[in-house]
Amino acid sequence: MKALLALEDGRTFPCRSFTGSGEAGGEAVFNTSMTGYQEILTDPSYYGQMVTMTYPLIGNYGISPEDVESNRIQVAAFIVKEYQDFPSNFRSRGTLADYLIKSHILGVEDLDTRALTRHIRKSGAMRAVISTSDLNPDSLVAKARQVPSMTGSDLVQYVTTKKPYFWKYNQPDYVPADSLSNAFVWRHRGKKHSVVALDFGIKYNIIRSLERAGCEVLTVPAKTPPDVIKALQPDGIFLSNGPGDPEPLTYAVDTIRQLLGSVPVFGICLGMQLLGLAMGGKTHKIKFGHRGANQPVKNLATGKVEITSQNHGFAVDLNSLKDHSSALSHINLNEDSLEGIQDDSLKAFAVQYHPEASPGPHDAAYLFTQFAKVMTHAKA
Repeated sequence: MKALLALEDGRTFPCRSFTGSGEAGGEAVFNTSMTGYQEILTDPSYYGQMVTMTYPLIGNYGISPEDVESNRIQVAAFIVKEYQDFPSNFRSRGTLADYLIKSHILGVEDLDTRALTRHIRKSGAMRAVISTSDLNPDSLVAKARQVPSMTGSDLVQYVTTKKPYFWKYNQPDYVPADSLSNAFVWRHRGKKHSVVALDFGIKYNIIRSLERAGCEVLTVPAKTPPDVIKALQPDGIFLSNGPGDPEPLTYAVDTIRQLLGSVPVFGICLGMQLLGLAMGGKTHKIKFGHRGANQPVKNLATGKVEITSQNHGFAVDLNSLKDHSSALSHINLNEDSLEGIQDDSLKAFAVQYHPEASPGPHDAAYLFTQFAKVMTHAKA
């Protein structure tokens, strides 16, 4: 079925839908990962975005229920060069097309993804619309310009959990909100590190990684007040990944600022940006973002280079944390941007990339163990 993608700057790309009729709008971005499309589709950090895969063949290993990173598909649309309708994989339980159709997500192929990626790299990530019913370029460009901007929008409200939950049998185990009144809510107090995870769009594999590091994780809604978190008497606070602009999330920044220094804090991606804001820093939108499983990052403490998985469009300004002279911990080797911050006096650290991978390399998985060690020392 014929379709057309239009960018807000007037550029259009013909394509074909492999999921039937539909129309979708969002911010057009690209991801350079060769595998992991199901994890990408279900990553809440992609909420409101139309993801273009630069690897040309997508769908070739099908869909597996074990590979989801949230409870639903989060992307606004999915753009590939060539869709593979006959998956070959013993774990596959269905096709990518059927998976998208079931969630009413538009998927298109036969689009020049290389040209689109080059255009985004040159001009920046921008709003776009894809349609199978409206193939008029001028009409679609006008619609693209009406899509809400990522900048200034609170997208966390659409992806955060509505109810708190523990992790049990590899899935959320919800608990009543009124049970968050005191520390008796913990089920393994003293045997595991009690960690409250503020959910700004958390990936399931982050929770799994924290569990493997000896933590019991209680995931709570993004707007959980700081006094409620303090009443739980956690050993540590985790700040999750999530979508969009960190600056509108003033409620999260205020909460983090009130918690800093009381117990160890560890953040990932959006969690790092919010920690940076709470520490007095500033953030900015990256021209076309960092999205892929091959981003080189240098650990300044060890001098080692780590290949990392990333998914973000905003970053903490490198020079905005001058009041925290020891804050700089990791640097992106592609452009010398800030990839990690650490303040030992506040018992807080965070990274811009995804050490839990899923998809991606596991070079930085040690950070979850590092968080556990910091909590152990804090309790000593």
